[in-house]
Amino acid sequence: QVQLVESGGGLVHTGDSLRLSCAASGRAFNGYAMAWFRQAPGKEREFVARISRTGISAYYADSVKGRFTIARDNAKNAAYLQMSSLKPEDTAIYTCAASSVTGVSTTPNTYHAWGQGTQVTVSS
Repeated sequence: QVQLVESGGGLVHTGDSLRLSCAASGRAFNGYAMAWFRQAPGKEREFVARISRTGISAYYADSVKGRFTIARDNAKNAAYLQMSSLKPEDTAIYTCAASSVTGVSTTPNTYHAWGQGTQVTVSS
């Protein structure tokens, strides 16, 4: 099992950038695809981005495409989410997740390891 800890959240203004980090420990990190999800108050958890085990391929939700970039460093057992041109509607708790399922998946139930989340607040 892999354990995940997020960091990097905070309060920013519209148009600002922020970089989230997800530190992994436990079993071989490069055996998992990694993803970021977010959940705003009163809303369901939403898929944000996913990156393959090797980091070669990435997939994004339409709402963040062109603004967010997911990356990973298997040597450092870490995944990242670079967020730019932030909007108030990006305000949410952001959580990283790991999956051993092959293929692109955007549904939370295919991810079996989750971090605690980090709060991102974008003020207008």
